[in-house]
Amino acid sequence: MSNLFQKLELEAFRAGITPRTAESREWFRKRIQRLTRINREQLMREDELEQVRTHSYGGMFMFFYDPKTKDKLPYYDTFPPTIPVEPAKGGFYGVNLHYLPPILRAKFLDGLLEITNNKKYDNTTKFRLTYSLLSGTRKFRYFKPCFKHYLLSHVKSKFAEVPAPEWEIATFLPTASWKKSSAGSIYSDSRRAANGN
Repeated sequence: MSNLFQKLELEAFRAGITPRTAESREWFRKRIQRLTRINREQLMREDELEQVRTHSYGGMFMFFYDPKTKDKLPYYDTFPPTIPVEPAKGGFYGVNLHYLPPILRAKFLDGLLEITNNKKYDNTTKFRLTYSLLSGTRKFRYFKPCFKHYLLSHVKSKFAEVPAPEWEIATFLPTASWKKSSAGSIYSDSRRAANGN
C-alpha cells in the first residue's frame, strides 16, 4: 500500500497549505472526506506510526478495542483514535475524536493544538490535557461526548502512536468502526452532549 500519510502531506504541500493552521485542518477535513474505505490493519503498519506496548499521556494513539460493557452501551467505536488524558481504574481516560462530526472535530483540534507543551511538532510534543482543564472552559465543551474510560485488558492490539506532524491527518481519517448505531445518529447525540442538552 502506498504510504497514506506521505501522500496526503505531499498533496497539501503542492496545494500551498501551511501545516497546523485552521486552513490546513479545513483542507485535510475536506480532502479526507473523499477517501474510500481504509484498511485499519494496514494503517496500523504505516511507516509513520510506531507500534508500542502501552500508551503515554498527551500523545495520540490508534488501537483496536472491545469494550467490557458493550452489551449495555448504546454504541461504541472499536478503533478509537485517542488522546490519553489521565489514569483510571484498570486503564486510562482518553478523548476519542471519532465521536465528533468532522467539522466539530476540526474546531476541537484547533483548541487542543493551543495547549501543547511546545510548538516543535516532533517526538517531544504532547497535548497538556487534564479532565479539569477540559471541563473548566467552554471552548473545550466538545470533549464531553469524546471522554471515555479505556480498560487495558480490553485493548486488542498494540498501540500505534501517531507522531505530532500527523495529528491533523489522523484526526480526519475515516477509520471509525461503529457498532450498534450509525455515524449520523452518534454525531447528533454528540452535538447535544457538547451543548449541554
